[in-house]
Amino acid sequence: MAFWSFFPSFHLLGLLFLFLFANQISLITTTTTTITTTTTTTSSVRVGVILKPTFLHVPIFREAPAFRNGRDCGSSAADRIHVSMTLDANYLRGTMAAVLSILQHSTCPEDVMFHFLCVRHEPVVFSSIKSTFPYLNFKLYKFDAHRVRGLISKSIRQALDQPLNYARIYLADLIPMDVKRIIYLDSDIVIVDDIVKLWQVDLGDKVLAAPEYCQANFTTYFTDLFWDDPEFSRTFEGRKPCYFNTGVMVMDVDKWRHGNYTQKVEDWMVIQKQKRIYHLGSLPPYLLTLAGNIMPIDHRWNQHGLGGDNIEGKCRSLHPGPISLLHWSGKGKPWLRLDSRKPCTVDHLWAPYDLYRSSRHSFEE
Repeated sequence: MAFWSFFPSFHLLGLLFLFLFANQISLITTTTTTITTTTTTTSSVRVGVILKPTFLHVPIFREAPAFRNGRDCGSSAADRIHVSMTLDANYLRGTMAAVLSILQHSTCPEDVMFHFLCVRHEPVVFSSIKSTFPYLNFKLYKFDAHRVRGLISKSIRQALDQPLNYARIYLADLIPMDVKRIIYLDSDIVIVDDIVKLWQVDLGDKVLAAPEYCQANFTTYFTDLFWDDPEFSRTFEGRKPCYFNTGVMVMDVDKWRHGNYTQKVEDWMVIQKQKRIYHLGSLPPYLLTLAGNIMPIDHRWNQHGLGGDNIEGKCRSLHPGPISLLHWSGKGKPWLRLDSRKPCTVDHLWAPYDLYRSSRHSFEE
């Protein structure tokens, strides 16, 4: 009372100050609670950091149904089907749809183990997976982006230059040693067949299996500098190189490790930094290392290119023939085109797997 009677002209200003101060305290308390979920040591004294938090925007998803094994499914470690995908907040909606499609069409969904690769620990993304798929078998692995930052060359699309796009090269170094075989999948796919069929493909003596596209013009993936160089142009001698898409691969992990393929791919990335020998991000060093030396599998396992080209992302039609996996490789992503109300016809094949809570395109369980 003495305070207010001594400064009568400051009544309103004082009230405003107290109001703002109370809100500031509330903000500090709320922010401190958020931060403590992501770190083990947090001090509320560091007001400069706490007052400027970085909030990661993650879509809210509906909980998926619980998928259970059929009667003939095994329960041992030998029955596991190992699947790896990258985990990024920008593509999380695609990842959720991909996981749902795998579980929904699998005879033994509880046998599928997911290995997610990420560049940073994002508890909100982890919580989103747990709440959407409470029964999912999965592990998270942090990929050190510094391993590739000095090796990435600028490509025709910024999304292709992100460190996480190169994590598949180091997959064998990240997952447990007891994992002998793994399926790598991009986040912009849906599977409409039982994934065990892809898991059981015969690799023979090859380190990788993937659909090959020998009708594609293989030379366009590399620059004139590459083909004009006598040493580089002999890279494919003794093999018949064909284009394959690295968004769907079955890998013999032991053969990859013993053959030191990570180093072989990296060597081409080093050359690319010195001499521009190819155009696209992480695909060409794979082609340089393995094209013409993989086990080809049925095209039905990668109906790719549904996202259009890497520049405009224009609509494309399905290729003729049976389909087990749909892949929106290219610039256009189905969730973005659906939300913009300018979807391509093929995007409606993705929509039933969309678990985004605000989506009007997803099916009701």
